[in-house]
Parts: sequence; C-alpha cells; structure tokens
Amino acid sequence: MPQFLQIFWLSGNPVTSMPSVEQLHKAAQQALNQQNFKAAHQYCLQILQQQPQHADSYFLLGMIAAAMGQMNKSLQLVEQALALVSNNAEYQAQHAKILALLNHPSEATASAEKAQQLVSASDAVTLDTIGVVYSRLGQHRQAADLFEKVCQLRPNQASYWFNLAASARFNGNFEQARHAYEKVIALQPHHYAAHSSLSDLGDLSEQQNHIERLLKTRAACQSVDGQVHLGHALLKEYEALGQYPAAFDALTQGNQQKKQQLNYQSQDDQALFDAVIAAFEQQQEAVAQGYNTAEPIFITGMPRSGTTLVDRIISSHSKVMTAGELQNFGIELKRASATPSNRVLDPQTIAQASSLDPALIGERYLQSTRPQTGQTPHFTDKMPLNFFYLGLIARALPSAKLIWLDRNPMDTCVSNFRQLFALNFSYYNYSYDLLDTGRFYLQFRRLMNFWQQQLGDRLLRVHYESLVANPETEIRRILAHCELEFEPQCIDFHLNESPVSTASAVQVRQPINSRSIGRWKRYEQQTQALQQLLQQHQIIVD
Repeated sequence: MPQFLQIFWLSGNPVTSMPSVEQLHKAAQQALNQQNFKAAHQYCLQILQQQPQHADSYFLLGMIAAAMGQMNKSLQLVEQALALVSNNAEYQAQHAKILALLNHPSEATASAEKAQQLVSASDAVTLDTIGVVYSRLGQHRQAADLFEKVCQLRPNQASYWFNLAASARFNGNFEQARHAYEKVIALQPHHYAAHSSLSDLGDLSEQQNHIERLLKTRAACQSVDGQVHLGHALLKEYEALGQYPAAFDALTQGNQQKKQQLNYQSQDDQALFDAVIAAFEQQQEAVAQGYNTAEPIFITGMPRSGTTLVDRIISSHSKVMTAGELQNFGIELKRASATPSNRVLDPQTIAQASSLDPALIGERYLQSTRPQTGQTPHFTDKMPLNFFYLGLIARALPSAKLIWLDRNPMDTCVSNFRQLFALNFSYYNYSYDLLDTGRFYLQFRRLMNFWQQQLGDRLLRVHYESLVANPETEIRRILAHCELEFEPQCIDFHLNESPVSTASAVQVRQPINSRSIGRWKRYEQQTQALQQLLQQHQIIVD
C-alpha cells in the first residue's frame, strides 16, 4: 500500500482509495490546527502531487515552516501562494508578519497595508494578524485600532484582548489597558502574562490590589514561566503596600525556578564580552571609512538604567523621532558576517564582523530602519544591548551620536533582577539570579570602560542620578552632544504622546522624579552577597 494511504485517516476510518484534494486539504488544515506538523506537511505534498498549483497547500506549508522557526523558507512558500492567488488577505497578512519577524520593516509595512485593503471587516483572525504586524513595527496606534475592532467581533477571545491591552499600554491609555487585561483574566484565569502586565500598570493600594487572586493562581500553577510572571506580579503588588520582604520572596521563588530550567552559566556571557574587546583590539590599524550620516543617535547602557528616559527627552525635540529599541544593527552585522550560529550575537560573529566593510554595514543599518525613520533629520535607537557593538557602530557610522546611561550599580542590578524581560530572549538570562546579574554588570562596566578609552568624547556618559538632580543642565549637555539646539519641550518630555513599547512605558509619562533612586535599599538585607561582590571589584556601593 502506498505510504499516504497508510497514514491517511478520515473520521477514524482508513481510506482505501485515492483521497480527493478536498479531503486532503481538510485533513491538512485539521492537522495544522492540532500542531501535527508532520502529518500536515505530508497531506500538503500529496495535494501538490495531484494539483501543483494549489495555492493553499503552499500557504499551509509556509505556516508549518514558520512554526518550525524556518522563516526564510516560510517566506518563500507564502510568496508562492501569493503568486497563485494575489488577492487573499490572509496570505498577505501572514506575508507581512513573516517580513516583520525577519526585520524587513519597509516590505512588511507595504504588505500589511495591502492586506488591510483586502481584508473583510468581519475577518477577526486576519485583522488581528495585521495588528500584530503593526505592533511589531512600532505602529501601535494603528495596531490598537485594529485590535479594538477584533475585540468587538470576538469578545470571548482572550488573546485578542491581550493584544489590545498591550497596545493600549504602549499608547499610554492605561485605563483601557487595565480593562482589557481584566477581560483576559476573566476569560482565561491562567493567562499568567496578563496578571503580571496588569500589576505592572500600578495604581495599587490596600483597597485595590490583586494579591489574593495572585496567590490562589500561583498555588495552582504548574508552569515555570507562569511562576515567573506571578512572582513579578506579586513583587509589584507587595511593593505597593510596602511589604518588601514578601515582595522579594515572591520574586525569588519564580526566578529560581527559571534559572534552574535554563541552566545559565555566567562564563558564557564573559566569553562574549572577552570576544568583543579582543576583536576591537586586534584591529587598531586604520580601517575603511564608514557610512556618513548624522541621522542616528544611539542611547545605550544596562537595561533599566534610564535609556528610555533619555530617549523621550531627545525625541521630544522637533528634529528627532524615536525608533525605539531597534535590533537592526546587530541583525545587519549578522547577515553580513554570515556566521552559521542561530544567535545574532556570539563570539564568532563578533570576530567576523570586525573585518567587514564598515560603510556597507552603516548603509545597510540605515536603510533597514526605513520607512520608520527618515521623517526627521535624526532618530534615536535605544536598544540597550547595542553596548556590545559601540566600537563597530562608531566605525560604521562615524557621524552618529553615542550616549551611555550610567546608573548606581546597586540600583541597576536590583532593577534588572526585578524586571520581567522577554522570557525567550536569552541575552537577559542573567537576570533570574541576583549574583549572576552582578557578574554581568561587572563585565558590562569592564566593556564600557574600554569603550570610553577607545572612543573618547564620541561617547557621552550620562549619570542617571545627575540627570534627575539637575535635569535642565544635563538635558542641555545631552542636546549639545547631539548638536541640537535646546528646546523647552525636551524638559516636558512626559507630555510627549508618542507610543512607548519598553518596560518604562508607565514611568516615562510622568515628570522626572527621584523615586527610583536608592530603591535597592529596600532590600539591603537581601542583597548582602551582591554588595560584597561589587565591593570586591572596587565598585562603590552607596
């Protein structure tokens, strides 16, 4: 018996004759919905044997490839489907999504706009996909408009309300975000990310908090990632009530489980820092000229060090727009280096990148930011992890401005430990353990001291505490470094209504304040080992 007859079943009964294209198509869709990718793949291939121009088989194969992380293959398959049926809104929306995931913003935007022209007003699934694309591209207002329509169409779908809540938060519409997160939890009580996101919005008190619900949910939670989300939620709730020992215990409980699951080793991060310094030191001779543009302003530093604050200050200037946390420089470097690893940043890529044409990297970086940038003379790129690339950025973009945010070491480390980063983003794996965070910080300081020696005045060091204490003086200094005239709205940055998609989305809509300075002292007893580690390396703890 042919293989496809051996594996093909409908309604529980084996098929003893050649199945039709319609039967195979239905089976492929069912298998894909059940995440049985192997069976779905086989059904699609059988369809194409009978009907080589069957567009939906190519599309389903593209969705299988995307689910397996094979995004370039997925793009080719979906484009084949579009070549056969060009007016399918679902194909076009998924095409845009794949392009966005592959960091091709210009093409993704064009594809999303075409999908929006094609989509039916009642097609909630495709409208949601287009909204996800816009959100990925930083176009959060367009995303929120679509998510609102989707929630009206499908009010009982928790994932749609979660997407709306996230966009509302980025847009500063916190009441809408709270309402949407509560809808998620009502529909899906174990949607752990909704619990942590709701608590992160603040406005908590003895009379208004979710501690009882969170404790009940945590007691029934069997998921490590769920424990991490609930631990961070309880941290925020207990902190709001001044119950700091309970807050630290709740956070540590979840983080410890995640660290054990990851088996993180700080030596791996040290090897990366070593590789960055070694690669730059080995190429001290003159290199080719970089790409001459003054558009980018890079704002970098440890996460939670004030980079979003400075981004809002600078992007409030009439000649500057914010591009957010762009991964573009690292991705273009990875593409040009063509190293085989599946990580954007690793020692091999750094070693290879130092021999690349800096002008080519600079030009590719700039073009990759379009059409998001280009509407103003300058744009900010505030990806914190760009500190790994500062030397390469300086060579590739010799007219770009470079700013380093430096914050109190203890506040920085504790803030990283208590921050819920993306759980699948391995570069923040250090943050699940306080001492691992301290070790990462020591490596960071070593690298920044090296960059300061190499780059001199090109790298402006801004102390977060000085910025808070003397905002106008420091803002004028920052703007002067960027060769920008002082504008009063840069002080009133909190009135800037543009979306913010970082962890500081709530804080930066408030005027500059000192509430986060010295926050680590709430946990002075719990951080004794961290204090000793930093002091052993001549880092002042105060």
